[in-house]
Amino acid sequence: MKKLLINTTAALSVAMFAQLANADTKIGAIYDLTGGLNIYGLQQNNALQLAVENINANGGVLGKPIEVVTYDAQSELPKYTQFTNTAILRDKVDALFAGLTSSSREAIRPIIRKANVPYFYASLYEGGACDKQTFVTGSSASQQLSVLIDWAVKQYGKKIYIMAPDYNFGTISAHWVHEYAKQAGAEVVGEDFLSLAVTDYSPTIQKIQAAKPDFVVALPVGANQTGFLEQFAAAGLKERIGVVSTNYGSGNQQVVVSPEAGKGLVTNQGYFMHVDNPANEKFVEMWTAKYGDDTPIVSVAVDTWNAVNLWATAVNKAGTADADKVISALEGGLTFDAPNGLVTLEPGSHHLRQNVYIVEGDDNHGFKTVEVFEDVVPTYEREKCDLIANPKTAKHFTPDGK
Repeated sequence: MKKLLINTTAALSVAMFAQLANADTKIGAIYDLTGGLNIYGLQQNNALQLAVENINANGGVLGKPIEVVTYDAQSELPKYTQFTNTAILRDKVDALFAGLTSSSREAIRPIIRKANVPYFYASLYEGGACDKQTFVTGSSASQQLSVLIDWAVKQYGKKIYIMAPDYNFGTISAHWVHEYAKQAGAEVVGEDFLSLAVTDYSPTIQKIQAAKPDFVVALPVGANQTGFLEQFAAAGLKERIGVVSTNYGSGNQQVVVSPEAGKGLVTNQGYFMHVDNPANEKFVEMWTAKYGDDTPIVSVAVDTWNAVNLWATAVNKAGTADADKVISALEGGLTFDAPNGLVTLEPGSHHLRQNVYIVEGDDNHGFKTVEVFEDVVPTYEREKCDLIANPKTAKHFTPDGK
């Protein structure tokens, strides 16, 4: 009887090992496929699915295809907590790709940290996220605003007005405007932090007229705040006051804004569809073949594409999907020939060094490149976040120290 039990246990162990050996690697994708944020979420999800298809067509990871479990957060913050737990506890994903807003990222990070699952946040943001399990492939404020403010001061002058949403993206970004203005010998002459529900920007426009800035740093979020750009142009201010932004165009706002409002507006991000390099040419070809060319590809799509490819490279390098070994591989200084140019994952900060493109709106709902800054360093994240020296750091660093 004892011998039979031993043999049965051994057989079960062999069967379980074989089952695990043949199991596909599984990733979770939580994006806003419906609701007000789906203009971003659909492109993030499309990019993830395209990346997985391309990787699987070229042998997958560890010689096996990647399986994707997809969840729709419906542009509702509580859904991110719910589906992150589901992805970990029920679906047992090996990595998670999720979130657009900073609030969604901050809802996810504690759960991911406790579960020790690699998490990829693929969106431009205010900066400062530092966590062993979290990897950021979008550009941070220290990458975008550092080059944009310096460029705009030289182009327009030294007096700046800030229009921004009244939550952490807007308020923290505004801090960096102040910081980089000081470095450029400029000054902020006024600022207005506004609810996403505001639709009448007459009071803000009157404040801008009174402050007489050389340019406005406009950081509109959502359809309502994009209306600021129309009202600013209608007031006739564009003729004498420049407008720059780090997030205009990130959701294809240039498609819905009138040519009168969009022409001449300057924005900068890590990617625009017209970027000219072989990797982007191939990426755009694959994208349009699958999804068509009705809607321009936005930066979060490429941020997501890069995230999936970096993770897959790390798994193959580690020889396993085990979280600790994959994180170690990700911290090995991985590079990737991306649609936005060569990107490098910094071991300490878990952020990317990447190109930043300054572009100007044309009169046909598009952009033209003004200047390219190559291999821009996430300076604030590098300064605050060294997860090699301090692997237990788990904090969202903010300039005000909170």
